Amino acid sequence: MDTGHKLRQDLLHHLASGLWRPGQRLPTERELSERYQVSRTTVRRVLASLKERGLITQTVGSGTYVRGPGAGAADSSDAGTAATTSPAELMEARLALEPAIVEMVIRHATPADFQRMEECCACAEAAATMEEFEVWDAKLHETIAQATRNNFLREVFDLMNEVRSQDVWGQLKRRSLTAERRAAYQAEHRRLVAALKDRDAALARQLTLEHLLHVRRNLLGY
Repeated sequence: MDTGHKLRQDLLHHLASGLWRPGQRLPTERELSERYQVSRTTVRRVLASLKERGLITQTVGSGTYVRGPGAGAADSSDAGTAATTSPAELMEARLALEPAIVEMVIRHATPADFQRMEECCACAEAAATMEEFEVWDAKLHETIAQATRNNFLREVFDLMNEVRSQDVWGQLKRRSLTAERRAAYQAEHRRLVAALKDRDAALARQLTLEHLLHVRRNLLGY
């Protein structure tokens, strides 16, 4: 039995929900050990796994902090939104937004939009590197957002892509993206584009949600 399961799940929830913001200090190892009735070795193991995923930073003599520019500092207001948004926050936003825009895409998308989506899928499938695949992966989701014909949503998705260009996201992708997972993502993209092209809102929403949950599970482990 994994004695750190409850601790890990709670920490991930706090990070993903925004209860803990970039730069915020986490409870000490001793506090977590007492609160969850686990050994400090277990606490260290859980924290090490979060650090490996790029979600937290640790400073000797200072403590553990939510990952972000100036982590551990009291003020990160000078940093841009993209630079201070964690992968967990980004995935939470994507889960809220991307399934919700499906009906707008279906109402407004043109044959040219669908052609561009299919081109993104083809380019992602032909990509020779993870970095190139990630570019076309992001471009597909951006193209879907552009098909809403809503300028505000386009700006939001531009910001999302800025977050995806940050080093923390890149590190997580490099660690989590296997050949099998990439193939699965490509198949999911194809099915989603087909559902949008068929103007099947219910199926497209379901496929979008399933895809994003799959990505989050691979990236963040929950």
